Amino acid sequence: MSKLRSVCTTTLSLVLAAASTASAQGTVKVGVLHSLTGTMAISEITVANAAQLAIDEINAAGGVMGRKIVVVKEDGASDWPTFATKAEKLLTQDKVATVFGGWTSASRKSMLPVFEKNGGLLFYPVQFEGNECSPNIIYTGAQPNQQALPALEWALGKGYKKIFLLGSDYVYPRTANLILKKHIAAKKATLSGEEYVALGGTEFSSVINKIKAAKPDVIINTLNGDSNVSFFKQYQAAGYKASTLPVISFSIAEQEAQAIGTGLLNGQYATWNYFQSLPNPANRKFVAAYQKKYGKDAAITDPMAHAYMDVYLWKAAVEKAKSFDPMAVRKAIVGISMDSPLGKITVAPNGSLTQAVYTGISGAGGQFRVVAQSKGVVKPEPYDKLAFPGKTCP
Repeated sequence: MSKLRSVCTTTLSLVLAAASTASAQGTVKVGVLHSLTGTMAISEITVANAAQLAIDEINAAGGVMGRKIVVVKEDGASDWPTFATKAEKLLTQDKVATVFGGWTSASRKSMLPVFEKNGGLLFYPVQFEGNECSPNIIYTGAQPNQQALPALEWALGKGYKKIFLLGSDYVYPRTANLILKKHIAAKKATLSGEEYVALGGTEFSSVINKIKAAKPDVIINTLNGDSNVSFFKQYQAAGYKASTLPVISFSIAEQEAQAIGTGLLNGQYATWNYFQSLPNPANRKFVAAYQKKYGKDAAITDPMAHAYMDVYLWKAAVEKAKSFDPMAVRKAIVGISMDSPLGKITVAPNGSLTQAVYTGISGAGGQFRVVAQSKGVVKPEPYDKLAFPGKTCP
């Protein structure tokens, strides 16, 4: 037996053993891996809650292929090596059938080699920068052409030609802004400035001074976590407001808007694939169920809706494959379509979603009113043609 064949046989045995153990005795284990502590906890705890809600609903309806789902919950602690360590534990010790988790691209990239090495499958619910396509990850959040680029098109259409890019200093903001800069140049608009602060950073005085000097028409904001609270406080203290210098954010949704406060965020914009205010029946049912379980004033966000839907996508793929084996599920999930809280969604062959795009304006209670939306659903493009010419998913 060749070395390669031996490795493949061993890997297959591990996967089958894991799937078998995961589904033993009338139950199947799944992992939920998010930051329950640290700077990202402001956003990720409720994403974990949304996944748990879907699991509870599925269990109440009889489970998956007759098996109740058992959750193994782990805390990534806003620390990227910890995400890799916990993913390894979930796959090799707990022997879960799949994992729902991650928010930052740094956490996803830390986990990716763990899932590829162990033949696992990760459902990742948050928008990201693209430039990646692994058969071991289902990317249900927006690709750049489903959030960043539609937001830029909308801003240009509003007459905002001088654009300032502000982000947290890690892979998602850096890569998303690399893509945006290519398109800003192609559209003959002006890049007024580009600044980054450490993830979790709270000091923006030098950034505010550079914004004052640059005099942009609009800020495109890829800050993550509780840095947003500090930024908008210092932005307002400097005399800015939405009517004089609008901000379009990619990581501020209803929950973050509530935390930042209407007084600071009123009239600002965000672009996502989901807002709590969407009027479709699946969303009304989801919002009602979440608020019944977690409180009548609980805010619902795009990553939460994706995390909730991810569990149902996994269930549909398991039932289509008639197997909990991760790679059988990965193969079966392509083409699955459903009416979700986001509207109609379909899993594309590259493991991402075909989904609609919305831009909303922030108002009372942290809610967003949709002011623009795509014409129908948008196919996912992991590799932007201007930023990464010639690259495609295998």
